[in-house]
This record gives sequence, C-alpha cells and structure tokens, in this order.
Amino acid sequence: MQYTTEILINKPISEVIKKFNSADNLKHWQEGLVSTEHISGIPNELGAKMKLNFSFGKRKMEIIETVTKQDFPNEFHATYATKGVRNIQENYFKATENNITQWTSITDCQPTSFKISLMLFLIPSAFKKQTKTYMTNFKKFVEQGISIHKAN
Repeated sequence: MQYTTEILINKPISEVIKKFNSADNLKHWQEGLVSTEHISGIPNELGAKMKLNFSFGKRKMEIIETVTKQDFPNEFHATYATKGVRNIQENYFKATENNITQWTSITDCQPTSFKISLMLFLIPSAFKKQTKTYMTNFKKFVEQGISIHKAN
C-alpha cells in the first residue's frame, strides 16, 4: 500500500532540516519512542543504520532504519523494518514563499506477514493516520517548540 502525506511548516527549510536531521529530536515528535541506538555508518548518511525502540502500552516494537538517500535540504529516504512490515519512506522538503517549508512524505507499506497484510487490507487508514500524527507532531515541535516527550 502506497500513500502520500503532506504538511506545511511555518519555518524556513534550514530550521526544519536542522530539527529533522537530529536523532535527539525524534523523541519530541515520534510518539512511543523509548530509545535510539546507532548501529552502523555515519548517522543520517547513505547506508547508516539505527535501531528505534518503541513502546505502546504492553506492545514493544523494534524498528531498524536504513538510510537509502540523503540529499538535504531536499530529500531524505529510508527503509524501516520491523516484524511483519517494511516501510519505504521518501521525504521531500521544498522551500515555499514566506519561509514556509512543504514536507511531502511518500510511504510504501510492504507487509511481510499475513497479520499485517490483513491489517493493511482492513484498516489502511490506521497507517495513514499514524504518519499524519507524526508529521503534525513534528510541525508543532518545529513551529512552537511543543514536545510530546514526557520526562521520567
């Protein structure tokens, strides 16, 4: 299943990319993120790998991010693999008038298990909603400094 999500961020592209290109900032906009661990390569460069650990109540998830293209400030592409699904994500950033940045994300969800295949078929909107939520959280973090991170 492939879908496109777009959002306008009321900040210059340089500021958007600076915040997007930092693993330390992920906790501020990716709900459920518990920790990140650099695995290999130069962070956010072609071929780099990072482990992202998420917790959604009792459900734990480990995702491996592999950078497949990095051409800041214009593009950042990565593959996210976890049990049951592989997401290929292409992120495009474009400076528009009045220091506004357009972020377009093209996501291709590829199920690797029957359970995820069924979920994609029955409730594709859940995957689209998750992407939109993350993008909206990022917009709030960049524009207003609002973080979803709860300090322990």
